[in-house]
Amino acid sequence: MASVPEQRNAKGLALFALAQLARHRQQRTNETEIQTRSILGELLSMQLTGGIGAAWGYNFDWQSRNFFAQRDTPTIVPTAFAARAFLEAGRDLDNEHYLSIARSTCEFILNDLPRPYESEDEVCFSYSPNSNTKIYNASLLAAEVLASVGAMTAEKQLIDFGVRGARFVVNRQRSDGSWVYGEEPAQQWIDNFHTAFILFSLKRVIDAASLGSEFQSALKRGYDYWQQTFFLADGWPKYYHDDPYPADAHAGASAIVTFLELADLAENSIEFAERVARWTIENLRDERGFFYYQKRRFYTVKKPYMRWSQAWMLYALARLLEAKCR
Repeated sequence: MASVPEQRNAKGLALFALAQLARHRQQRTNETEIQTRSILGELLSMQLTGGIGAAWGYNFDWQSRNFFAQRDTPTIVPTAFAARAFLEAGRDLDNEHYLSIARSTCEFILNDLPRPYESEDEVCFSYSPNSNTKIYNASLLAAEVLASVGAMTAEKQLIDFGVRGARFVVNRQRSDGSWVYGEEPAQQWIDNFHTAFILFSLKRVIDAASLGSEFQSALKRGYDYWQQTFFLADGWPKYYHDDPYPADAHAGASAIVTFLELADLAENSIEFAERVARWTIENLRDERGFFYYQKRRFYTVKKPYMRWSQAWMLYALARLLEAKCR
């Protein structure tokens, strides 16, 4: 045994909160509201201190392919998912306090995150205060938060920052509709779930800013590329554009959520979400109820990672049930 102590992860909790919000929207009971508030309270207790705005990080040292972040370094990914949860809670529970927390994350984005590229029309937000990465899905997560909060609070400045952030990513879409991971030479791969994140966030910026023609064509081209490239006929969510392996629960879950979020782009989006859900359940779910990490070409990694697999699948299946029950 490695004797790793039990800990809670902010992004995992944010995904649990989003799943519970989907459940509450279905049932609208006192019990589902109490449970939602409990998870949000736990998430709020994990907010990092010392910065200008609300922010979250990981509860472990984290080495990505591009940079190292010490434990409790605020980063845009867990912060954006927490903001998404508090923003939805502010709307669904009619709670100004939750909306104010989401608004506070905008201060972190605008004041603490470096902008490795900025012009009059575009802006790129970095991953964390101590990096200058140009990672498309991460920057667009920041743009999504700003635009979505700005739409709720009627702050044009926030919406404008969100639009500029979206324009930075849209202007770097490739001719076939795809996006690579980032701008550095070592970031030129194309994978399923980071593409899904771009599509999800871009859709929310479009909706928040009431944008029509400027970004809609990029969204449709990106969706068509993603849907046609990353899924086998039986619903297998390929990991890379040119390789189905490893089969990953994270890729399946993010695909389900993104198909649902973009359901107005194609009549069969919910059908695709169901197909991916069915494949993931049949191929990556253990008989004890949890989801495996990855099925690789010659073996399966059965570790039940909470943040990467379980929380994502809970969110995805809760959203799918919500869509089916409408």
